[in-house]
Amino acid sequence: MRLVSRRALVAGGFSVAALGAIGYGTWPRMDGYREEVERQRRLLAVDPDLREFVRMATLAANGHNTQPWKFRLLDEQVSILPDLTRRTEVVDPDDHHLYVSLGCAAENLVIAAAATGRAAEVAIERGGEPRIDIALNRSAAAPGPLYEAIPVRQSTRSLYDGQPISAADMAMLEAAAQEEGVSVLFFTDAAAREAILEFVVAGNSAQMDDPAFVQELLDWLRFTPDRAVEMGDGLFSACSGNPVVPDWIGSRMFKAFFTKEVENQKYADHIRSSAGVAVFAGDRDDPEHWIKVGRSFERFALQATALGIRNAHINQPIEDLTIRPEFAAWLGVPGSRPDLVIRFGRAPMMPMSLRRPVSEVLT
Repeated sequence: MRLVSRRALVAGGFSVAALGAIGYGTWPRMDGYREEVERQRRLLAVDPDLREFVRMATLAANGHNTQPWKFRLLDEQVSILPDLTRRTEVVDPDDHHLYVSLGCAAENLVIAAAATGRAAEVAIERGGEPRIDIALNRSAAAPGPLYEAIPVRQSTRSLYDGQPISAADMAMLEAAAQEEGVSVLFFTDAAAREAILEFVVAGNSAQMDDPAFVQELLDWLRFTPDRAVEMGDGLFSACSGNPVVPDWIGSRMFKAFFTKEVENQKYADHIRSSAGVAVFAGDRDDPEHWIKVGRSFERFALQATALGIRNAHINQPIEDLTIRPEFAAWLGVPGSRPDLVIRFGRAPMMPMSLRRPVSEVLT
């Protein structure tokens, strides 16, 4: 099956400019938010500079939309470094998700650079603080569907349509995720998804019983478009289909309605409506392989976007330390560390999240 071109994405309602038809127009004071999304989420102009490659990199997937990265520019090289001031210490105590996020950003940059005539050489520096060095060299431009998907990729936290993905599309997703040092397992039958759901519910229940986890999540929530634009980060409630309300109301609603029972039922509905679940695992449990997992996942997510397939994280089985070993054993890889758990399927696009200005992520 052929990839969906950018023209087809636009015709199908998947362009950033068409997001008003998806739901922006139904919420108050969304014009400024929509304009900021459209400004950030655009393809590159001819012969872009390094700052523009950084903008494309920041559109990558990242935990809680914390954007835990810094970029250093030097001649024809971009280095990506961890921003430890944006850690999520409760859900990610060893910075695993943080380094996966850096890998996602690196892959976006590599794809965007190649599309505009810059071949990338990627080196993961292991000594001291890990970082990613990306050297760029002039080459023939190689645009393609993954590049075109960068501005419209998102984590779609909603119900999917429950329909299976064709064998041809599954093969393309598997091919996109290929990365040395990373394995990806796909589960599409209902019994396997039900088994994974049990691990998700167990992990979610443990997290919901932890006040520190709940508070950390609340700290990254943005309930109004004005606040989301001001901060440029975090989880804007509209992006998950939740109400747009004043902050003081939003925090109270969160505390009243964010319950274990409600969340567990939500995840049950989400997983049962999905076409499948993908589990990503690095060969080793270290920052280098976490970065590789991020690169693998980002290509998977971009390929899915190009095919009109949505995805979202359901990482609870790997985030709870008591459940992770049981989950690894169920996967058939006892003693290893699964890195990401991703559900996928078809669904309408949700509103897009924002990013901080490039000037704020340069060092």
